[in-house]
Amino acid sequence: MPEPDLDRHDAVAPTGAGGAMDLALSEAGSLRADGRRPRSLWSDAWHQLRRDPVFVVSALLIVFLVLIALWPQILTSGDPLRCDLSKSQQGSAPGHPFGYDTQGCDVYTRTVYGARASITVGVCATLGAALLGSLLGGLAGFFGGWWDALLSRTADVFFGIPVVLGGLVFLSVVTSSAVWPVVGFIVLLGWPQVARIARGAVITAREHDYVQAARALGAGSGRMLLRHVAPNAVAPVIVVATIALGTYIALEATLSFLGVGLRPPTVSWGIDISNAAPQIRNAPHMLLWPAGALSLTVLAFIMLGDAVRDALDPKLG
Repeated sequence: MPEPDLDRHDAVAPTGAGGAMDLALSEAGSLRADGRRPRSLWSDAWHQLRRDPVFVVSALLIVFLVLIALWPQILTSGDPLRCDLSKSQQGSAPGHPFGYDTQGCDVYTRTVYGARASITVGVCATLGAALLGSLLGGLAGFFGGWWDALLSRTADVFFGIPVVLGGLVFLSVVTSSAVWPVVGFIVLLGWPQVARIARGAVITAREHDYVQAARALGAGSGRMLLRHVAPNAVAPVIVVATIALGTYIALEATLSFLGVGLRPPTVSWGIDISNAAPQIRNAPHMLLWPAGALSLTVLAFIMLGDAVRDALDPKLG
């Protein structure tokens, strides 16, 4: 009997029924003559990302921001709540490079500590919206029917709520100065976008041949959803969530600026920008530094999201 040709691209494997089935590309790759497996979507994306200067710069900046959010003592030993009214609105001084705000608080120390609240809100809101939206959207896209119709109409209702107006109404009755009411509001209005993306990705993935083959071989709905559909539909959700993180940080600052987001004594860039706005002519340094830190943070996350999008779906680049 002649030896099988292992260099063929249409590699086959025996099945329990005595027939043959096509191997997945990741399995067939081990049968190539050069002995090298083709890269998966994730390894290929990482291969591209680590050579992308936009990704490298934005990732390094985000790592730096996360570090100072966790340990602000790395950059300052001051207390953001310690103020001296005799130094109100004074400019740069030795040991206080950003000057003082209206209450005589050190702007540099408050800018450093402000990263904690903004990063916390952005990360927690993104995780919450991504998990809730992925779960609801994935189930709706996979099972369809009345569940899909109900989710779509519910998402349409939330899409019709203006974000800022909704924040003014929802958060105006909250008296807590903690970050969680703001996180909850952002998740409440952020999950429909993720759900719509997840729904479309799952609908596309469930029509692939490998899912139909698994269904024909008797795989249950739970196994197909977790083992075959979800891993191949998660990439668009990651892209949307990464870009949305920067948007959520900007939204927190906007709500805090309007007085319904984070409240003192919480240290936030939005609160400092709100306090500095009336004094922009007399003491522009009060507005410059927290606004610059906020803009740089939002830009870093949006750049990271764009790089991840281009790596996971080159057709969008």
